[in-house]
Amino acid sequence: MGQNLSCAGSSYDRDFFTAVQAGDLETVRGAVEEDPSLLIRTTVYDRLSALHIAAANGHIEILSMILEKSMNPDIVNRNKQTPLMLAAIHGKIACVQKLLEAGANILMFDSLNGRTCLHHAAYYGHANCLQAILSAAQSTAVADSWGFARFVNVGDDSGATPLHLAARRRRSDCVHILLDNGALVCASTGGYGHPGSTPLHLAARGGCLDCVRELLAWGADRLQRDSSGRIPYSIALKQKHGACAALLNPRAAEPLVWPSPLKFISELDPDAKALLEAALMEANKEREKKIFKETKFLLSPVISNEADDDDSSEASDTELCSICFSQVCTIEVQDCGHQMCAHCTLALCCHNKPNPTTLCIPSPTCPFCRSNIGRLVVAKIKPTDEADKGKNSKLRRSSRSRNISGGSGSFKGLSLSIGSFSKMGRGSGRIMDNDDTEDKPM
Repeated sequence: MGQNLSCAGSSYDRDFFTAVQAGDLETVRGAVEEDPSLLIRTTVYDRLSALHIAAANGHIEILSMILEKSMNPDIVNRNKQTPLMLAAIHGKIACVQKLLEAGANILMFDSLNGRTCLHHAAYYGHANCLQAILSAAQSTAVADSWGFARFVNVGDDSGATPLHLAARRRRSDCVHILLDNGALVCASTGGYGHPGSTPLHLAARGGCLDCVRELLAWGADRLQRDSSGRIPYSIALKQKHGACAALLNPRAAEPLVWPSPLKFISELDPDAKALLEAALMEANKEREKKIFKETKFLLSPVISNEADDDDSSEASDTELCSICFSQVCTIEVQDCGHQMCAHCTLALCCHNKPNPTTLCIPSPTCPFCRSNIGRLVVAKIKPTDEADKGKNSKLRRSSRSRNISGGSGSFKGLSLSIGSFSKMGRGSGRIMDNDDTEDKPM
């Protein structure tokens, strides 16, 4: 963990801090009852309090006991790190949640790199801690003083946002969470990596294909240059990350971009959102198959056809989308009853173009009857008797032109609202050769 308990001062103090580190609750409780001042004492060199040590080691019982003594949750160590930062660094989710409940300040910066607890969770790839901190930021008065968007996109001393750190460190789960919470895919750094690098530049340098996929799907610009004039493609080539370079090649087909600013996306039920996100990633992987084939990259996880085979077997007894004729209908237009698969629904939202005179994206219309779409619901399977199965199967085939029969019921009861549309921004950022200096956890 990096803490130096040998420099804790007296042997009495060392025994106490050793008990905290070991998680010996009874010994710690007895020592505190005998001498309450132990709670405000620190180790000599790192200035670690008992609260820091308990948080970093994940000892939730000791942490809770100390907090019950009205201990300040924002006490800092030698590097101005709070217990919340150390819990985030070491991925101790229970301690992170307890400290947040106790009112720990999420807007404090350390003195090593000027980073918040969100930076640390993103850097070390602890997605559960990252999500807990973001959830707290949406509800606390402290975050309201900044605004949620500013908190998510705050830079450290070198201008790196949590998204920059997650992309550089190959933390694809954290990249997704940050983008889903409003992280700017176009943000550029000042001193982290090469000046002017975007998260896409940093992902290209790290060689994480999943990070590159996520960033491209959220509108990252493959043509954005850093201060040295390099695009992400050239960085991936230099680092010999061939698969990443293939996707970043400006000559390759553009990916389908997740319509994150659209109102109905922000209001989606989590399960319905996951359905559409999966459709987008599958559509982009189909594009990747062609790109990798052309560039002779054989990545079996990417080009596997197992999912397609599964869809085909399910589609044999279920209504197919009348637009693509390859996917099962899962989405229904509530007013007119026409159905589409998730892939075509998403494409309809992604490809709406703004009116050049008003710069407003028009409300989508049903591709079958051209009526305005006010609401979408997840299609439901209509129950059928075994005797009518063959008859209904024939009816489903003949009714494809109307596209009004049953679809997948895996997300039964979910509803999707389509509201106003806004234009998606595209990306910018930066990268470096000496950006891998690790943060010291303690």
